[in-house]
Parts: sequence; structure tokens; C-alpha cells
Amino acid sequence: MFRPCIDLHDGKVKQIVGGTLSDAAGAIPRTNFVAEHGPEWFADLYRRDGLTGGHVIKLGPGNEEAARAALAAYPGGLQLGGGVNLDNAPGWLDAGASHVIVTSWVFCDGRVHHDRLRQLVARIGRQRLVLDLSCRIRDGQYLVVTDRWQKFTDAVVSRETLADLAQHCDEYLIHAVDVEGLCQGIDLELVKLLAEWSPIPTTYAGGARSLDDLRAVQEQGGGRIHLTIGSALDIFGGHGIRYEEAVAFNRRCARPD
Repeated sequence: MFRPCIDLHDGKVKQIVGGTLSDAAGAIPRTNFVAEHGPEWFADLYRRDGLTGGHVIKLGPGNEEAARAALAAYPGGLQLGGGVNLDNAPGWLDAGASHVIVTSWVFCDGRVHHDRLRQLVARIGRQRLVLDLSCRIRDGQYLVVTDRWQKFTDAVVSRETLADLAQHCDEYLIHAVDVEGLCQGIDLELVKLLAEWSPIPTTYAGGARSLDDLRAVQEQGGGRIHLTIGSALDIFGGHGIRYEEAVAFNRRCARPD
């Protein structure tokens, strides 16, 4: 199924090549698109079309107000990620997020902090938590990356890791960072591994360029692996997929045989 997104950078809706994000002073990420509409416009569009499971991601500071505007436009319909931790997670849920998405607060210092994960689950509940296992390839393995996807951890995306962490969260969000924003096709090998290994619903993001990618994810994932489409969508300035086509795809999949 197609899942929508709202990526926020400097308070605006943008589509960015993920691998070019950096905390370095003066670093400017490669940007595919900057929206004229505010985040609430996109959130309301998703609400009217009945799209669920989408996410709002704050890419760095300066995005608090924009994120709150999106959540207010679609209460309970969007997940919220970016800088989420034990202290602010309840506030984002109160602001209208269906789930909070967490990466760096749990995956820090290059490893998984299970104590932090347990604390977070105790505070908000497993059913309100999405773990972001966005990854890059190194030495033939998919390793979880944090801090604008620049820092590698020792967490390998594997059957064992996915089974272990699934006990503490409701879903996974996984960006294939090496292809994110390039519109050159999905990492089908990663999609196949997720379909085989993940015991909970998982959203894959990265590289989607056509409806064929959406069909491939649906077929490989058996309905449990979803696809986020960003830069290829016409509403984000793309030319590969019309938003209406993606919505229609979901409606076809939802129809009973």
C-alpha cells in the first residue's frame, strides 16, 4: 500500500536526497522540491483521501510549528518523527500524532539502548511507537544509521534484530538511505528481506519512481510492507507517479475479492 509523507526542513515541505543531509556547519542538502503549500495542505489532502499510516518527519530544527500544523489538520492520521525522545513523545501524541517515530534516542552511541526503549514503551505504550531502522549498506550488510543518516550503528537489519525489536513497537519505518530521493528505483533486495523477516507492519521508503515499484512492494510484501513515495509524486514536483494513481492503487487493494 502507498503511504504518504510530509518531510519538513527549515519549516517548509521539501523533498531532499537523504544521503546529503548533514549536521556540518554550512552544509546544504541536495533538494529536489520545495512546496508552495504549507504542511497542513498536504495533511488535509491525505485526510480527505483516507490515507493512513503516513508520516511527518522533522529534518532538523525549525520545524516544530510546521509539524504541529500538519498534525492539527489530520488528527490521528499521521505519525511524527524527528528528534523524538522520552520527554517530548507524549506531547507529540497529544498534538495529534497517531504514533511517534524514534531513531536516535534509542539508537545512540552506535548501539541500541534497550533501557531507553523500555522507558519509552512504559511511558507511551508499544502500540504508539514506530521504530525507524533506516539503513545504509556497509560491508554487505544493512546497518541502522542515525543523526541525519550520517552515523552508522552496530545494529544490523536482520531477522534477529527485527524479531527482537518488534516486541517493543507497533511498526517499523525503514528508509533505504543510499537510494532515498534519487527516483532511480527501490532497493528490491531490502524489500524482499523485510518481507521475509519483519513480523510487524513495515513501511519502506527510498527510490520509488513508478507504479511498478508500488506493485513490486505489494507483491513482495504480501500486504505487510508499505511504500512511501516522495520525490516521484507529482504533488512534490515529480513526473513518475500521479498522486491520484497512488490513491487509486490503495482503493483497489482495499476492495474485497
